[in-house]
Amino acid sequence: MSVTRGSAGDLRKGSYVILDDEPCEVLEVSKSKPGKHGSAKVRVEARGIFDGARRSKIFPADALVEIPIVDKKTAQVINVYGNVVQLMDLETYETFELPLPEDPELASRLKSGIEVEYWESMGKRKIVRTRGGV
Repeated sequence: MSVTRGSAGDLRKGSYVILDDEPCEVLEVSKSKPGKHGSAKVRVEARGIFDGARRSKIFPADALVEIPIVDKKTAQVINVYGNVVQLMDLETYETFELPLPEDPELASRLKSGIEVEYWESMGKRKIVRTRGGV
């Protein structure tokens, strides 16, 4: 699994964290110190990269959290058939299939020969956007 560890107090908006075994992008971080002798707490609100679900969790500020390594790669669309997109990675020339994105605007732009950016983390992949001004 491609993860590292970091302090919950170091999380920022736009960074990544694993909540409920799902890689998530941090939407909001709020810190609070409950009292004179209490330890600081960090409340993290995040959205799942692959499932889009919102998650919220509270950590002690010094707690170690898992941070996913999100690889942002480029691929070329080979074919689109039904709800499946066949892609070829432009670095490794590996071919693989992904489901058609849920965003109708992005899905309508996927045609053979188009380059797309896809994200890969924890064994999952997702098409994020088209590249090259299309």
